[in-house]
Amino acid sequence: MTINHVFYTSRKLAESLQGNPYMAVISITDPTTPEARLDPLFRHVLRLSFFDAVPADEFQPTLPGLFDRTMARQIDAFVREIQAAPFALSMMVHCEYGVSRSAAVALFVEAVSGAPLEAREFTYEANPWVVDTLQALHPEISIDVPTPDAARERRNAARA
Repeated sequence: MTINHVFYTSRKLAESLQGNPYMAVISITDPTTPEARLDPLFRHVLRLSFFDAVPADEFQPTLPGLFDRTMARQIDAFVREIQAAPFALSMMVHCEYGVSRSAAVALFVEAVSGAPLEAREFTYEANPWVVDTLQALHPEISIDVPTPDAARERRNAARA
């Protein structure tokens, strides 16, 4: 296993981070916004642009700006490339707000790589279209989206 940890976050936080050559990044932006300004020390970056939306009907042609199978295959290829690296890397996934698209992709990276996903219990708002499209690439894996109860339990837990 060369992906040793998975994180997901907002664009704002990702842009504020100091680069790390041992952290790969999947950068997701809206089609109407410019690319995220990531530190150049992040050397392994996949940039994608799609809306946080779910198509009304899966049997209709995909509308421009929606997540599609081509993007899913790009993510899968990027994750496999990072997994094949001869050294350990962590993976950060960001989208505009760090809630839905990044959570869905981070859950996929966790399922494919077996690496632990930080703050997994807060991924309950993962975009279902993104999850399902990625899941279709690997029917042998299970992408388990947690329920909101897990996040509530963590928020209510006593702190050390």
